[in-house]
Amino acid sequence: MKRNGLCFIMSLDLHVVLFEPEIPQNTGNIARTCACTGATLHLVEPMGFRATQRNMKRAGLDYWDKVTIVRHASVQQFLEEYAGKQMFFFTGKAHSSYCERVYEGEVYLIFGRESRGIDDEVLQAHADECVRIPMRSGLRSLNLSNACALGVYEVLRQNNFEGLDEEGRG
Repeated sequence: MKRNGLCFIMSLDLHVVLFEPEIPQNTGNIARTCACTGATLHLVEPMGFRATQRNMKRAGLDYWDKVTIVRHASVQQFLEEYAGKQMFFFTGKAHSSYCERVYEGEVYLIFGRESRGIDDEVLQAHADECVRIPMRSGLRSLNLSNACALGVYEVLRQNNFEGLDEEGRG
C-alpha cells in the first residue's frame, strides 16, 4: 500500500458483523459477499430466524462452506470480547461518511438489524466510530446486504483489493 509516497506492507483482516439479523436472505447475500472477498462473518444473537440447514442453504446457496462464520451470544458479549479493535458502526445517524475513513489491518464493519439498525446506546458509546452511507434526504436506509457490500468493497479498494483476483473471467 502506498501513502504519501511511502510503501507500507499491511495485511488486511476484514470482518463483517451483523447485530441481530432478521432476514435470512440478507444474511445469505452477506455470507456470499464474505465468501467472495475472504471476510469473516460474525453473527450476533438473537437472530430473527433459525439458523437451520434448510434456511441457510436457501439463503446462501452454495457459499456457506466457503465463508468463516463466528457466532456470538449477544451484542454485549461481542463488544466486550472485541473491545479495542478497529470497529466501524454503520448507521444513518452518523455525520461521517464511510468513504472518509481509513481502513487497514484488522477491520470490523458492524451493521444492525434490518428493522431498527444498531441500538442508540451502542451508537452513543461508539460515537467516534460511527459512519454513514450518503443517500437522499428522507430515506431511511439501503438494503442491509447492499450496505454491507458497499462497506466491504470500500475497505478492499483502499487496500488495493488485497488477496482478490482482479483478472476477468473470460
